[in-house]
Amino acid sequence: MKKKITFTLLLAALISTMAVAQVTSLRGDQEIGANNEVPNIKTVPKNQDRFALNYVNQPPMVPHAVDGYQVNQSNNACLQCHDVDVYRKTGAPRISPTHFMDRDNKVLTEVSARRYFCLQCHVPQVQTDVLVENEFVPAGKFGQ
Repeated sequence: MKKKITFTLLLAALISTMAVAQVTSLRGDQEIGANNEVPNIKTVPKNQDRFALNYVNQPPMVPHAVDGYQVNQSNNACLQCHDVDVYRKTGAPRISPTHFMDRDNKVLTEVSARRYFCLQCHVPQVQTDVLVENEFVPAGKFGQ
């Protein structure tokens, strides 16, 4: 029995070593210290046109800089322009009605806690080079 357990552990170690050997990184075959250049951080323009959506129910990207915006348990700077009561005055898009529903689809008077932290889904948009090549094609009429 002891030999069987030892053999199983050795076999598992061998298989895991083989699996790790096949992993490649985005750096390719470079050593970790070979290229330590940090790419420049892209600046987000203060205001820009919105990007087209690529698929149904995609969270819209933020077309302006959000540096210094506080979004924490006691304050959400996004709601100062996008909340239901103020969006007409500011000209900003209104927050979606789905953000006022709990997980049981019960309509709430305030933004749901699960939708309160906007930057989890809505990210600032910036035009950059593609980091990883892909073959993604927007669905239907999206992305036009």
